[in-house]
Amino acid sequence: MKLKCSGSAELASLLPAEPLYKRAPTHDDDGTVLSDFMMIIPRLRDKPRKARAEVIARIEAVLQCYQASVVFADLNLALNVLWVSVRPVPGICLELPTAIKLQVPEALLVSHKS
Repeated sequence: MKLKCSGSAELASLLPAEPLYKRAPTHDDDGTVLSDFMMIIPRLRDKPRKARAEVIARIEAVLQCYQASVVFADLNLALNVLWVSVRPVPGICLELPTAIKLQVPEALLVSHKS
């Protein structure tokens, strides 16, 4: 799976034409409602290009391991935000972010208080 990156001048060719809320799918091809989560990766945009590319490669490797569940992934470098839409698999919205955090320890799952 190739991670789509936005919000960076050096990646201008990858910039989306539409905002994330219009691009991120809410339903699968068969109409099943998708789940999603957001992670913040503090100071990612400020890292040197090589270090940033290494982080992106680690995220892509994790997403590849979960390719059967991941429907959409977008990394906004301007906001340091990773958005992932997944099929409704029990526990995936904790398991996948945990796998990302193991590879990118500074990544933080955004959640609401219940």
